Amino acid sequence: MNAAPWLASVSLVASVVALASTSPLGATPAVDQDALSERRGALVDQVVFTGEDEPGRVTGLIETGAQQVFTQGISSPAVYRRLRDSPAIAHDLSYGTSSELTLNPAGPEFADGTLNPFHVPAIREALNRLVDRDYIAQELYGGLAVPRFLPLSTAFPDYARLADVARELELRYAHDPQAAREVIQREMETLGAQLRGGQWHYAGEPVRLIVLIRTEDERRLVGDYVANLLEAQGFAVERRYRTAEEASRIWIATDPQAGQWHLYTGSWITIEIQRDQAEAFSFYYTPRGRAEPLWQAYDPAPAFDELADRLLRRDYRSWEERQAMMARALELAMQDSARIWLVDQLNASARASNVEVAVDLAGGLSGSALWPYTLRYTDRVGGRMVFGTPGLLTEPWNLVAGSNWIFDRMIMRATQDPVALPDPFTGLYRPQRIAEAEVTVQEDVTVERTLDWLSVSTAERIEVPEAAWIDWDGEADRFVTVGEQHDEPVTARTQVRIRYDEAIFEQRWHDGSPLSLADFVLPLILDFERADEASPLYDVAHLPTFEAFQRHFRGWHIVSRDPLVVEVYSDQVFPDAETLVARRAPAPQPWHVLALGIFAERHGELAFSSNKADRLQVDWMSLVAGPSVPILKRRLERVRERDAAPYREVLDGFLESHEPAARYRSLAEWHARRGHFWVGNGPFQLDSVHPVEGSLVLERFAGFPDPADKWLGFSRPAIPELTLDGPLLVEAVSGEAADGRAAGFQLTVTFEGKPYPPEDIERVQFLLFDGRGALVERGEAELDAEGHWRIEIPRPVLASLGVGANSLEVAVISRRVALPAFASHVFATVPPGGLEASP
Repeated sequence: MNAAPWLASVSLVASVVALASTSPLGATPAVDQDALSERRGALVDQVVFTGEDEPGRVTGLIETGAQQVFTQGISSPAVYRRLRDSPAIAHDLSYGTSSELTLNPAGPEFADGTLNPFHVPAIREALNRLVDRDYIAQELYGGLAVPRFLPLSTAFPDYARLADVARELELRYAHDPQAAREVIQREMETLGAQLRGGQWHYAGEPVRLIVLIRTEDERRLVGDYVANLLEAQGFAVERRYRTAEEASRIWIATDPQAGQWHLYTGSWITIEIQRDQAEAFSFYYTPRGRAEPLWQAYDPAPAFDELADRLLRRDYRSWEERQAMMARALELAMQDSARIWLVDQLNASARASNVEVAVDLAGGLSGSALWPYTLRYTDRVGGRMVFGTPGLLTEPWNLVAGSNWIFDRMIMRATQDPVALPDPFTGLYRPQRIAEAEVTVQEDVTVERTLDWLSVSTAERIEVPEAAWIDWDGEADRFVTVGEQHDEPVTARTQVRIRYDEAIFEQRWHDGSPLSLADFVLPLILDFERADEASPLYDVAHLPTFEAFQRHFRGWHIVSRDPLVVEVYSDQVFPDAETLVARRAPAPQPWHVLALGIFAERHGELAFSSNKADRLQVDWMSLVAGPSVPILKRRLERVRERDAAPYREVLDGFLESHEPAARYRSLAEWHARRGHFWVGNGPFQLDSVHPVEGSLVLERFAGFPDPADKWLGFSRPAIPELTLDGPLLVEAVSGEAADGRAAGFQLTVTFEGKPYPPEDIERVQFLLFDGRGALVERGEAELDAEGHWRIEIPRPVLASLGVGANSLEVAVISRRVALPAFASHVFATVPPGGLEASP
């Protein structure tokens, strides 16, 4: 039987459990507790990020003290063994990185008239059977990866919930190069291409494919492997080896129709645990995913597009309906195959042994929301750390549509202070600047609350207040209320009421400006303005995202200014109430920094998004470096002359009379000292940027309001440890003899040698596969005693297996961690009497 990702995940997750104990997270620091209790904000004084794109150098750099942390997850088996065996290095494990092949869908001809075979969905779909994911996982990634076929991470709950559907699709798209060749040949001939002498030709020229291959990690091997496969199919292949920054300028920033690439060796890091992956289909396969030109070239089948949009909006009435929609979307995603998923990786985040930090179970260190709040030396408070990171300043930074590069985003997060932060082990959001939240949903909506910082109630009808804002009038520069736009009452499926901390407006931005309500309002205006064709800020790349938002948005209502209480009404639902609040709660952005960008884009000097910058032939706006900074400086000088703020008709109602002048003065002083315009409110501030040298410096923000130990209570993830026992041989009895006692299997669930509390276990599911890999039975294990579960397979089911090898696979979903734990037991069914005949 071919090993499914479900089965392959058993060994990988077992590795997580076994190895995590080598670097416990959250041990009590041996520091002066008085100094710790008196400290506000970050526990170190300065963090220096320096370019380092060679993981093989990490062990030596940390051992010599040149660096203390490496931000990129390490997936090389050889490098991993070196850092694991070094007493000077500790590490944390994460399982949220995936590798895939990103395909260019433009065509069928590019602008120069050359053919793009990947315009055809059937050819893209055939690549799933062409690649051997087991070979990639075992040989190219050295066993530190598992095969992945679907847009669902094999490590997150949705994969376990949809295991039977996933397994069927994995079998359907299993490695079958002959089947792939037949489809490719048929579709190429339909396009008008001819196979001559083993080489495809179109319009008299060989069909050439440009494979864009990343060079920094195992994707170089993957790229060469795929290029070899395509050459064997009759294509002329040009291999272009590029670093992250070089590749980004091609696959992200250029128009796909220009034909500068056909296939890119992509990789994604899920920066937090995704308890609900319903958005994956819209993000990866439709123009709603991102503003860049590639996403705007996606053209999914109408049925897939509609289903992806419904899942994005959570437009379902029950959990059963949601699961059916997810199952169908997985099938349609494989038919579309704008991406060919290859593997999920196990990554190790390396750090000096006297450094501790909260690492996300999915995103590792680079994806952790809590890293800036928890980074510390175990033997002292304060000090300086050096982080090695690849791809420093890969894409421009701005607050609207700037870099989405994982290592850029990691640094940005240190300078920002979200109103809610995700638990690194469960993905459930916890309040940071929210005092309390109340969630109300319609009676037919299923939403679950886990944590006690919020409440959930149901109502037969949720009516949106007439005074709530529902739209924007760009010509009059004002919000449109529900009462103005609708003659009849407007209803919503959900209402979220957020009361912010009473001291929210006592906080300060890094340039010294106090927060104000305008910081909450301007980002909302900007969302509407960028979707208004009459606005100079209109961005066609923003439109799909906005249209998806508009389909579920039902109103935004400021209930109280002191304390700040906001209600948001929407038809979009999330299974977890904590996620619903975090997604709906308005978050502040410094309006005066946004204003500079708004004025620069209005005058055609810069653009927030790469898509618009490319179309207007201007720079993609950066607040931190490059030619954007002097342009923004000139804009600042001009707005200071007039105390100009955008959308004064609205913002004046939320600004103190002196605020514009004071804000711009503070920003000018900030720029004079720092040389950039990146202003945040997080535990670290951006001190200096050195693009030529390839480094930047963060320093502790002394004005941060929270105690330094606020988020230090997180220990290492309590991933269940599984042992599955049972008979190795079972008689396959048919007919009347099949009645009688079932075959029994025992599952032991522990953590650190102690029974795993059953109240902390959400589900124990089993799947039974026969020797052909077909799913024969699925069900739930029964609790025997704390830490012990029982699985019984009825004799009629065993009879249906026939004679041969079979596999019983178990998935345990815990409430303490979102990563499912897996176990497997292989047994054979033998003919009647076979047990007695066995020696």
